[in-house]
Amino acid sequence: MPEVLKNDLFLRALKGETVTRPPVWMMRQAGRYLPEFIKIREKYDFFTRCQTPELASEITVQPIRRFGMDAAILFSDILVVPQAMGIPFEMKPGVGPWLEDPIRKGSDVEKVFVPNVEDSLKYVMDAIEMTNEKLVGEVPLIGFAGSPWTIFCYCVQGQGSKNFDQAKAFCFTDPEAAHVLLQKITDTTIAYLRAKVAAGVHAVQLFDSWGGMLSPEDYTEFSWKYLQQIVTALKPEAPVIVFGKGCWFALDTMAKSGASALGVDWTCAPEVARKLSGGKITLQGNFDPSRLLSPPDTIRKMVHEMIRAFGKDRYIVNLGHGILPNIPVAHAGAFIEAVKGYSQ
Repeated sequence: MPEVLKNDLFLRALKGETVTRPPVWMMRQAGRYLPEFIKIREKYDFFTRCQTPELASEITVQPIRRFGMDAAILFSDILVVPQAMGIPFEMKPGVGPWLEDPIRKGSDVEKVFVPNVEDSLKYVMDAIEMTNEKLVGEVPLIGFAGSPWTIFCYCVQGQGSKNFDQAKAFCFTDPEAAHVLLQKITDTTIAYLRAKVAAGVHAVQLFDSWGGMLSPEDYTEFSWKYLQQIVTALKPEAPVIVFGKGCWFALDTMAKSGASALGVDWTCAPEVARKLSGGKITLQGNFDPSRLLSPPDTIRKMVHEMIRAFGKDRYIVNLGHGILPNIPVAHAGAFIEAVKGYSQ
C-alpha cells in the first residue's frame, strides 16, 4: 500500500483539520445504481460478489473511476459477520436477507460461536489488499461493520422488518440470552475490524441501521454499550465513524465516545446535529437519498446549502442513508461535482 495518499482530504476532515472544501463520498456508492455494477450483478449472485476478492475490489473502485469521490468504501455486507459465526444468512431475491431458522431462544444463542476472522473472513482481507492495489494511493479506503444491535435484529427476526418486533421481544423477555448474543457479535466485530485495519483500510464505519427502533433507554442497554466497546477497541488503530439511523437522541453520548465522526440522517437538521453533538466533532451526512431524484441543478443548490449549514470544517458530505438503486447516474454525479466545485 502506498505510504502517501494523493488525496487525504477525508482523513484530514476526520481529524478536524481546516480544509479548503469538505470531502465527499456516498453510502452504498459501490453498487446498485451504476451500470457497470449491474453488468457484474447479472453474472454473480450477491454473496458471490462479496466473497470473491476480484469482484469486491472491482466493484469498490468503480465509483472512484467514474466520479472521483474522496474515499472508497469496500464492497461487502454487514451479514458476512454472522455468516462467519455459523449463522447461515442468504440473500433471497425479492426478499433480501433471509435466515431459515432465526435465533429465538437461549439454546440457539449457545450454538453461535466467535470465529477466527483471519480464517473465516480472509476473503474480505484479500479484497482490501486488491482494492488498495487498484486505488494506487488515490483515496483512502473505508471498512465497515453493522452494529451488534443491527446484526442481532436480523439474526432474531430472520429477515428485514418494519419494526423488528421479534428482536425487541427477545431482548425484553430474555435479556440475559440477548446480551450473550450481543456480546458474541461485539467480540467478533472488534476482531473483524482490527483485521481490516491490519489489511489496509484507513478508517472504519459502524452502521447502526436499526438503532432508531429502540427507545433512548433501551438504546443505551441493547445498542450503545456494545458500540462503545467497539469504538474504544478500534480508536487507537484507526478513525471510527458511528452512523445510527434515527438515533439523533444519542448524538451527545456518541460525541463523547472517542469516535472521530458521527453520521447524521436526513431527519435531523445540520444546526440541530451540531448542537446535540456539542459542536466539536466531525459530522457526516445528511442529504436525503430520495432528493437525488431532484433535477441536477436543484441537487447542486441543495448541496451548497447543506455545506453552509454544517460548515465546511469538521464535516464530510454524504447522504443520510445509502444511495437508492433508481438514482440516475448523472444525478449522483451532480451531487459529487457540487461538493468538488464548492468554494465559500
